[in-house]
Amino acid sequence: MPGEAATIVVVEDDHNISDLVDLYLRRDGFRVIQAADGEAGLAAVARERPRLVILDVGLPGGMDGIEVCRRLRQAGDVPVPVLMLTARDAEVDRVLGLEMGADDYVTKPFSPRELVARVKAILRRAEGPVREVEVVSIGPLEVDRGRREVRRDGEVVALATREFDLLAHLAENTGLVLSRRQLLDSVWGADWYGDERTVDVHIRQLRKKLGEDLPLATIWGVGYRLG
Repeated sequence: MPGEAATIVVVEDDHNISDLVDLYLRRDGFRVIQAADGEAGLAAVARERPRLVILDVGLPGGMDGIEVCRRLRQAGDVPVPVLMLTARDAEVDRVLGLEMGADDYVTKPFSPRELVARVKAILRRAEGPVREVEVVSIGPLEVDRGRREVRRDGEVVALATREFDLLAHLAENTGLVLSRRQLLDSVWGADWYGDERTVDVHIRQLRKKLGEDLPLATIWGVGYRLG
């Protein structure tokens, strides 16, 4: 990667998995900080200000990955993207992780190359080029792509990376009905492996955070329309 290496914090108590992730990320030019539990992970994020966090759901002690993700999202700062590692059959963990603001997830066992590809895709979305239309106004809300901010009456509302990307895409297509598949392809990418319910989880989070100020309609059997 050109310039200064992007820092990634890996919060994983299985040292074999953590070391494997470390190895593949470093091969691609990333700087990696490892942490073995939730407290150490939060401390590393506060200290290092990483560009992304890879977070295992099943952490030891009194703080699992879901709680770590929740605390990261409550920090009040610009949210760092989070990629969660979950057990293959733990659908509830994946849904909870997305509801807490995770940007993506990978199920164990996983391909290290796929993990690195997911990391790069998240960073591209988070740091991609600014669109021509930078600010879209929707009632009292402003969606500012240039600053990657959503403002309600001038006050910034904290959104997770993927929540912002989803809202920004809906805002750019105000008045149009977009299917879940269209939203997945545009926001998550055509190569994303998750199912369409992921869109519903993020829509629920947007409604929870923005409330009645968000004129977002569900078009049953089709998808969603903003405005």
